[in-house]
Amino acid sequence: MNSRQRARLRSLAHALRPALMIGQHGLTEAVIRAGDAALAAELIKVRFLDHREERAALAARLATALGAELVGLIGHVAIVYRRHHDPARRVIVLAD
Repeated sequence: MNSRQRARLRSLAHALRPALMIGQHGLTEAVIRAGDAALAAELIKVRFLDHREERAALAARLATALGAELVGLIGHVAIVYRRHHDPARRVIVLAD
């Protein structure tokens, strides 16, 4: 993913509310399942309530577990993108 595509995804994510909240228990199986379901929308925000020092590592692990890409991490919020597997249901089109 290039910088232009990341910028487009960040601009689309600006209006979104966080779809996932990662609290004191960190990255659990339930969080991963909820993230997988939320990624039907292709682009989600994830809010970190704790884990100040571990946010970047947790966001990267979450993206890897979901088979998605970490678009950005700003403060307590990560933006995660995964293209829908069904071409007919893709909402976001990224220019090459």
